Amino acid sequence: MFSRFRRPPGVRHVVRGGVLVVFTAVMTAVALLADPPVVWAVATIPQVISNLRGWIVGLLTGLATLFLTFGGLRYLMAGGDPGEVEASKRALKAAAVGYGLAMLAPVVVGVLQQIVGVDGGGQ
Repeated sequence: MFSRFRRPPGVRHVVRGGVLVVFTAVMTAVALLADPPVVWAVATIPQVISNLRGWIVGLLTGLATLFLTFGGLRYLMAGGDPGEVEASKRALKAAAVGYGLAMLAPVVVGVLQQIVGVDGGGQ
């Protein structure tokens, strides 16, 4: 009789969700405080490239945090449904890829600086 009803998520799922929310908040704070504010009036190409790096890292980190939040919430709300659990795992994998790209963005911008032939200019 009760087999048709979904069980609410257990305490283990709630604890994982809480850890996920705290991790998301910390990563967002780190992303926002990591680079100095972007200045629109720049005089040199190295400053433009440095600002570009800041924008790329911020955008990738923000999107990865969004995917991490959605994946965590989907996992919490799955209630044991295998399809929803797989969808949440895909979102969490996308978040991991986003964070990996955000960590590689300074390397890509460094390569761009080498191709253009400008000095790093401070960082």
